[in-house]
Amino acid sequence: MSYAIRRLLRAAMCVFSWFVMPYSQCVSSRIERRKLPPIENPLLLLSATVLAERIRKGEVRSEDVVRAYIQRCQQVNPLLNAIVEDRFEVALEEAQEVDRQLAKGALGTVEELARTKPLLGLPVSIKESLAVEGMSNTAGRKLREKKVALSDAPVVRQIKRAGGIVLLVSNTPELCLCWETYNQCTGLTRNPYNLQRTAGGSSGGEAALIAAAGSLLGVTTDIAGSSRLPAMFTGVFGHKPSPYVVSPYGHHPSCDDENWGSFFTPGAMCRYAEDLPLLLEAMRDPEGLSVTLNKPVPISGLKCYYMENDGPSGLTRPIDPDIVQAIRNVAAYLNAQRVNLKRLRWTLDISVCKMLRMKNVETIYSPQANGKPDTTIKREVFKYLLGMSKSDLPSVMIGPMQHIVNNYIPQSRLDFLDAQTEKLRKDFIDLLGTDGVFIYPGFPNTAHRHYRIFHKLVDTTYMMVFNTVGLPAASCMVGFDRENLPIGVQIVAAPGQDHLIFAVAKELERRFGGWVPPV
Repeated sequence: MSYAIRRLLRAAMCVFSWFVMPYSQCVSSRIERRKLPPIENPLLLLSATVLAERIRKGEVRSEDVVRAYIQRCQQVNPLLNAIVEDRFEVALEEAQEVDRQLAKGALGTVEELARTKPLLGLPVSIKESLAVEGMSNTAGRKLREKKVALSDAPVVRQIKRAGGIVLLVSNTPELCLCWETYNQCTGLTRNPYNLQRTAGGSSGGEAALIAAAGSLLGVTTDIAGSSRLPAMFTGVFGHKPSPYVVSPYGHHPSCDDENWGSFFTPGAMCRYAEDLPLLLEAMRDPEGLSVTLNKPVPISGLKCYYMENDGPSGLTRPIDPDIVQAIRNVAAYLNAQRVNLKRLRWTLDISVCKMLRMKNVETIYSPQANGKPDTTIKREVFKYLLGMSKSDLPSVMIGPMQHIVNNYIPQSRLDFLDAQTEKLRKDFIDLLGTDGVFIYPGFPNTAHRHYRIFHKLVDTTYMMVFNTVGLPAASCMVGFDRENLPIGVQIVAAPGQDHLIFAVAKELERRFGGWVPPV
């Protein structure tokens, strides 16, 4: 992409903001500036790691933990609007059965349970786009008939095998195609730190609930930052695993491209860094990539590197000074070396072109059972402009974007970008090896007002790039900005080195405080 085109695109985003900002201001101003009820039950302030051990030892009942989270959901969801559908009554019954079996000693020793059922008796929430048998699985799409999952996604089966109790399915934008969580079925999800701000997307429902102590552990998804941006905006931890550590199947929308699992993966979200390896270990695909998640890591032996922005890309907006300072604080604490990976300037080009070329991604334009799509690009764009479409803007625009990339970008250009992708991946692997991590911004600002993502779309390349090159990455909470909104930074490692990220996340939590209850 030439300098002139980059400047033109940046100017277009600026002009777009002139239309978005007044609408965003109007929507946000109509939302009451209420605060969430305080957290009163002490069980809600314990990590999953601690609760799991206490449940196994009979020191805490699963029923009490599940009931505490149900009550908290009922308190905060009217303000957050994060739940699509719950299974509270069934979850309580399952928790009671866990307590009965533990009392009988029928499930094995404490040590056996820690190994075979690490999540025994713990409530877990699931992003609604992942199939949970008998639960809504529309991915925010307005359909003639509600789509209900007929079976569990592989990752949900793993959660249940590990003893986790599914509490609910949470809100997502239509077909997970936006970094804001809203749709025409469930509506808009709000940030617990400020209801007039976004919780991000597409895993915004999970992030809002977890940050508000309405959920303990969350199963998310990530194809372009969908686990990391919401975690960053709500002050929790969100992890995108290495490709194929977790099964990428059982998701709506689906895709049968052979590279789908290289970009897309279910992710882990939680309030406490020590729970990341616990949750990911439970989520792991037994036939997937083998990784060691609990391997001890001496922080002093790590090689740490950082960048404060994406270099001279000419596209993304300047990083907010509070975020820059947070990155510098983290870098100084970890004694990180500043580097300049020049190929990061191509992140928009390589990420967009690579993702939009994936074959048979399910969209509103996909063929139905009769072999024909419900709508066409021209028809849907026209209906949207007239205010008659049942779909949201990202779902409408995905078709034109795919058409442009697949029909109007020369193959020579695509070949060049593919080569840059492989070179950038090699740059990272060579730099990080098996003992290095990379500190990087996740987004130029903290949680903005609702709907302001649309003129900031190019800024999402700070996250998208790590899906494109297949590296694990996590958003870690490291403080607050001047408006008392959470600041998160990305920690990245080479493929299969997720345990390095977890070690750094724990250290940053210890040093900078981690999650703080919304007040």
